[in-house]
Amino acid sequence: MIKQEIIRVRDVMANTYVVVDGLTTVKEGIKLARQHVVKALIVDKRHEDDEYGIVLMNDIAKKVLAKNRSCDRTNIYEVMTKPALSVSPDMNVKYCARLFERFGISRAPVIENGKVIGMVSYNNIVVNGMALDT
Repeated sequence: MIKQEIIRVRDVMANTYVVVDGLTTVKEGIKLARQHVVKALIVDKRHEDDEYGIVLMNDIAKKVLAKNRSCDRTNIYEVMTKPALSVSPDMNVKYCARLFERFGISRAPVIENGKVIGMVSYNNIVVNGMALDT
């Protein structure tokens, strides 16, 4: 029997992510996403007992642009998903992919000791994970 090496989320996650305040406007959020070349924004906790939120660019397309809302007058908190489904950096990538499938998501923040340390997506899992497996 061949023993497969376990590939962890920490091995494939992207270290580039942007954390914004919920009061940031959608226009400012889009600008930050372009500058940092990210497809999602993590919304920071307001206090210790709060949870992180997440806004994907398709959330902005569906909830702001398609509904003809102003990017200047709409805040990130109005279109975010909260709490964001997050994953541990020590999770096996196959279970991360199963979690994504089960909950219909495509990316998630990676949280360690209550702090964001990265972002993982299907793309990271397939492109980076398969490269490590070969």
